[in-house]
Amino acid sequence: MVDLTREMAELMQGLNRAMGKPSATMGRAILFVSAYDGEGVSTVAREFARTEAAFAKRPVWLVDADLKAQGQLVAMGTEPARFGPAGPLCAATPDGSAFFAITPPARDRDGHMVPDAKFLVARPFFDGKLWVTRFREQNLSKGQTVKLFTQTSYWQALRQHAQTIVVDVPSAERSDAALRLAPLMDAVVMVVSEPDGDLSARLALKADIEAAGGQFAGMVYNRAREVKRAKA
Repeated sequence: MVDLTREMAELMQGLNRAMGKPSATMGRAILFVSAYDGEGVSTVAREFARTEAAFAKRPVWLVDADLKAQGQLVAMGTEPARFGPAGPLCAATPDGSAFFAITPPARDRDGHMVPDAKFLVARPFFDGKLWVTRFREQNLSKGQTVKLFTQTSYWQALRQHAQTIVVDVPSAERSDAALRLAPLMDAVVMVVSEPDGDLSARLALKADIEAAGGQFAGMVYNRAREVKRAKA
């Protein structure tokens, strides 16, 4: 078990100072990314979502945007003492949209097209304060592929139902997901595991995020004596 409650509370306070507190009517979206695999970005995103949910007046959503390596729902399900029991599966889209596109489109037994959003489900945890998504990769047919879709109403629609949307994406060495989604987010936080990797790769990722139109909010140092936010 990893408990980063204190550190994530400090991060939450830092983001509130930088971004302002979440609106009562329109939620904010914060993307977490790392330069390399294994830096703990999924753990940090999950712990931040849990801490945010403890103080939130509206639900917090943890969107697992690592479509080829889903793990958040399973991880939370193994810690019922911390996240509470999982609620029933439900649709994870408020307006029928999705943040990904499946090619070629899925079809049912009658040949009718199946909306991409049908591949995305969610479960509530933490007494309904925290929701986590799961992409049903196992439902893809042979030859189908999935890619992030940036021309979508999904994020804006979800903002109307969530206080904060925490987005967990694959590392930059494995995917360009962060660069594709960064312009759609309100802030981007980079997770860094000291002393692994080199500084130049992190600086390059920061520059790429900003060049793509993302709002870089800072870094979280994982596996250090202190987990702290560093201003850009």
